[in-house]
Amino acid sequence: MTTKTLDIGCGKNPRNPFSMDEVYGIDIREDIDAKIFRADLAVEAIPFEDEFFDGVSAIDFIEHVPRVIYMPQRRFCFVELMNEVHRVLKIGGKFFSFTPAFPASAAWRDPTHVNIITEETFPLYFDYQNRLASMYGFNGHFQITGQRWHENKIHLITEMKKVVPIENLA
Repeated sequence: MTTKTLDIGCGKNPRNPFSMDEVYGIDIREDIDAKIFRADLAVEAIPFEDEFFDGVSAIDFIEHVPRVIYMPQRRFCFVELMNEVHRVLKIGGKFFSFTPAFPASAAWRDPTHVNIITEETFPLYFDYQNRLASMYGFNGHFQITGQRWHENKIHLITEMKKVVPIENLA
């Protein structure tokens, strides 16, 4: 069976942290020959069908997605992006995030960083046990499988997998 991964915010070279068979990318620039599709993920959906990928990565990307915008209605862009990641992942699929995080100065120094992540963001707001982001429209179920600091607390690595909602297990 062929495995597929998606690297969001990939630039010119989609990464493959899961060593999958097929690699796709999403960026604001398109290159169909390199399997890079165009989408502005602050306001657009991931342009793939449900449960298409075995893995999704976001390497130095999430910090660029606004938490909230008004256009003219309020939109929780980061929460909607996490819904999209959940939607395109297969059950058991993995999500990998590599993000500059608070309190590291790397989280703040780039003026395009508009979404500051902490080591509590994913466990409290997106893990299936807490899901605090559900009050903002998050409907996914992720299980944190690992989280650690990398390179002297410059980047936070978060690993999650898509799980079946607990209420569906009964």
